[in-house]
Amino acid sequence: MNRGRDTVKASDKGIEKLEKAYKDLKFRNWEEVTEQTGVHIDTIKRLRGAKDVKNGERASVERSAVEKIAKILNLQPSDIVDNWDPVTIPTEFQTVIDDKTKLFCGRQFVFNAINQFIKDHKNGYFTILGDAGMGKSAIAAKYIKYNSGTICFFNIRAEGRNRPDVFLRLICQQLTQRFDLQNGENDDLSTLLTKASGKLADDENLVIVIDALDEVDQEDNGNLLNLPSYLPEKVYLILTRRPYNSEDKRLTLSPETKYQELDLREYQDKSNDDVKAYILEFLTLEKYKPGLEKWINQQNDLSKPKFVDTIAAKSENNFMYLRYVLEAIADGFYQDEKLEQLPAGLQGYYESHWRIMGMTNKPLPKDKIKIIYVMCALKSSVSREMIVKYSQQDDLTVQEVLEDWTQFLQEQKTYQPPRYRFYHESFRDFLQRQDIVQAAGVSLPQISAEVANNMAEGLTL
Repeated sequence: MNRGRDTVKASDKGIEKLEKAYKDLKFRNWEEVTEQTGVHIDTIKRLRGAKDVKNGERASVERSAVEKIAKILNLQPSDIVDNWDPVTIPTEFQTVIDDKTKLFCGRQFVFNAINQFIKDHKNGYFTILGDAGMGKSAIAAKYIKYNSGTICFFNIRAEGRNRPDVFLRLICQQLTQRFDLQNGENDDLSTLLTKASGKLADDENLVIVIDALDEVDQEDNGNLLNLPSYLPEKVYLILTRRPYNSEDKRLTLSPETKYQELDLREYQDKSNDDVKAYILEFLTLEKYKPGLEKWINQQNDLSKPKFVDTIAAKSENNFMYLRYVLEAIADGFYQDEKLEQLPAGLQGYYESHWRIMGMTNKPLPKDKIKIIYVMCALKSSVSREMIVKYSQQDDLTVQEVLEDWTQFLQEQKTYQPPRYRFYHESFRDFLQRQDIVQAAGVSLPQISAEVANNMAEGLTL
């Protein structure tokens, strides 16, 4: 197998972690590690920088040796070696992973369940279910980040990265890089997985994480993303998706392929503990700490524990709610509101923000409403200039909307000029709610028709 490098070197921080784990586990000597791993003592010395150092440069050791040592010391290989899998994760997904894991707390019960599933079964699909905002994508990103060599795909509707052809191309790219597969560009996923599984070491598994299966755009009625009904041994697919009706599952499997679901909604107590840990961690963030402390101090006799408990209850165990509400409090958005007046639930937060931003005023701000709904109809990231043209509103008003709603938008600076898209699909769900549409006085079919006509006339994104 070729992962880019057959031999590797420990980083300075890696050696520190190595030595600390060795001491914490109370090994008598490094020879004891040799006995338990089968790795020669000279190899361990080279990894630690205690042998064959030339001109300050440590010697390289085989990757398999690092994996065995890491396992016995309860470390990940990536803890010891920087850029353990430098080519596996596509650039377009690295940004998502970094963003989703920036502030991450708990969810150990999910990772324990995944690990147990892999331990108990020779192959299979493990699906994580949860409502919008419950942290499914963050769990996927965290797993990928801390399990080196994991293959991944994030379905992102707003970027058009949610079709079977795109999925197959990027999965093929990663499998080829990790396993040095030959002539795989015309293979289907089943063939690719069979080829890859044949190159797995005895103590190695192939895990593929696929996020947001509910966002897939696929015309035929087969398995979503044409996922195979049969998996080779030691191949596991971890999926995330929103709850579904039986007719929408679209994942038919062979009897030999194991399947298990974990529904986050059934773990309210564990999720509540993670939510409280998230709030406490958020309170320490340098960017938001002053604003949050100021707001808490302005409340009458509000202790930090009561603040945490109340926000956790109002969040309904929704991490997207926490991200939005805690940022809004820190930024002074709720400076005149009492704790009990804060919105409850993610949809409640969207309703509150919609109202506070004046979108229900009389007369209705139809120009701003039109801009928001045009962005909703486009379903793709789009530049400010294109929003102006599609919405037929003036440049200044579009800029005001982008600034006012920045919390809900992701600015993609890799494009020139920068493009904008909704940060989370749940905001699009809110905009398409019948009561919100009626109150806003818009016609979704009419806006969709206008967008389609502009595209037909050659107006691009």
